[in-house]
Amino acid sequence: MAAGTTVSRVLGFVRTALLAVAIGATTTMADVFEKANSIPNIIYLLLAGGMFNVVLVPQLIKAAKAPDRGADYISRLLTLTILLLGGIALVVTLAAYPIISALTYDWTEAQLALGTAFALWTLPQIFFYGLYAVVGQVLNANAKFGWYMWAPVLNNIIAIGFILAFILLFGTYSAGDDQAAAWTTTQTVILAGGHTLGVVTQAALLLWPLSKLGIPLRPKFGFRGLGMEQTGKIALYTLITMVVGNVSILLHMRLVSGATAARATMEDGAHIPGEYAANIAELIVLLPHSVFVLSMATVLFNQMAAHMQAEDHGAARSTINRGLRIFAIPMMFSTVVFIVLAGPIGRLFGGSSEEAAAAGAAIAQLLIIYAVGLPFRSVQFYLIRTFYAAEDARTPMMVNLTLVPIGLTITHLCALLLPHHYIPYIVVGLFSTLNIARTIIFHLLATRRWGHYGLASVLTAYISSGFAALAAGCAGVLMLAPLGGFTWGFAWNSIGTAVVSCALVVLVMALVYFVVLRAARVREFGEFMEPVSRRVPALARLAR
Repeated sequence: MAAGTTVSRVLGFVRTALLAVAIGATTTMADVFEKANSIPNIIYLLLAGGMFNVVLVPQLIKAAKAPDRGADYISRLLTLTILLLGGIALVVTLAAYPIISALTYDWTEAQLALGTAFALWTLPQIFFYGLYAVVGQVLNANAKFGWYMWAPVLNNIIAIGFILAFILLFGTYSAGDDQAAAWTTTQTVILAGGHTLGVVTQAALLLWPLSKLGIPLRPKFGFRGLGMEQTGKIALYTLITMVVGNVSILLHMRLVSGATAARATMEDGAHIPGEYAANIAELIVLLPHSVFVLSMATVLFNQMAAHMQAEDHGAARSTINRGLRIFAIPMMFSTVVFIVLAGPIGRLFGGSSEEAAAAGAAIAQLLIIYAVGLPFRSVQFYLIRTFYAAEDARTPMMVNLTLVPIGLTITHLCALLLPHHYIPYIVVGLFSTLNIARTIIFHLLATRRWGHYGLASVLTAYISSGFAALAAGCAGVLMLAPLGGFTWGFAWNSIGTAVVSCALVVLVMALVYFVVLRAARVREFGEFMEPVSRRVPALARLAR
């Protein structure tokens, strides 16, 4: 599972970098395609994803233990999935133009027409995202975990193949060309259709292991007993939280899309980040959170849930404290790495045109804003799960219902008062600010409900690792400066030189971080290394 996730994310970065080579990073085409290609997944999560994940999937575990191994339940579930998502995908695809119009800000008719053309090819992905999710959960319920994690790898490989075909047929993006004006239907089919084919194969791949489960499946109507009537308050609150969160994302990204329209009126718009740049910056900054925090939090969540069910609040507080302290090790280092290497990292996804450096710098600006809030993102993520472990989904819902309208009000007021090209910075800055606000709110709520979990030791962990990360950052700056990282030199010349620069600087920073943590005897470093040390004894000695 871990290998599949890691390979998929690496290929995702390759796909994103190649896409920038093909159509640019801070261009009209990049933003239009990003809008059309990102909407299907969000709409799926908004309309059906929450229902499947929160209401139906837990029932699969029970159904798998039935005498028929869940054949009746799974048959009904898959029939419902095909009918419901097929209908939704059809209606949404037919409504491509009004959807693109509603989810963009001040786009011209030409941009809306282009976005609609892309959307007609990408919106059917809604059906296949749903099929992939449901079949994947059926496999997981039957202890077939690897397929669900490895299927996205095939998706990325196919998408990469079509992007390479696009580049071979039509060349790379050139700053001197008006790509939108010369765009053809064939280009739309290869780019948008290729990405949709990747999602189709991602879902289709899971049908083979499903057929090997030995469970007789057939179309079966009559959907009583699927668990809808057993939803309960916890699932309902979770569902509301998911819906509100996804609506918020759609509305915020609608404002960010205004930068696309503003860029077209500017003489030098390459330095203006749009939706594509914002999504890339978030994708980058989420990597350490997904690899380290999500995996550790999954294990600790199970422990915390057991403590909460036993009403052992002392043990629960200890688990909260341990998780928050350990998260400091990867998150503080990652934050400093993103700040020091923001430019070269942005250059990786800036494309290959004459404007690549400016596009990379635009991505880097948003990356730094995201990075500032990265530690808080992980802390609030874990604190929220404290309430879920206590089977309290109402509190996270109420906090979300309070903060989302405040955030939307702020960004919409800024959109009315400020030029559109400032909005991506405002929205990304708001995301980081909301992470800080959630951290404070959930800390206060958690301590009021379960008592103090040792905030002083948590702060000590972040301060200690922060000083180590600062030392690593200074070493990184000294290493990056001769490489031209701050003067548009070697580190900015191409994607290849950016890769070399990032690799060298990260290696130096990691070594310094390791040495300082060990010299300072930061105990969280040993706890962070413990799972790996159990399998590689040599690392246990190094972490002491």
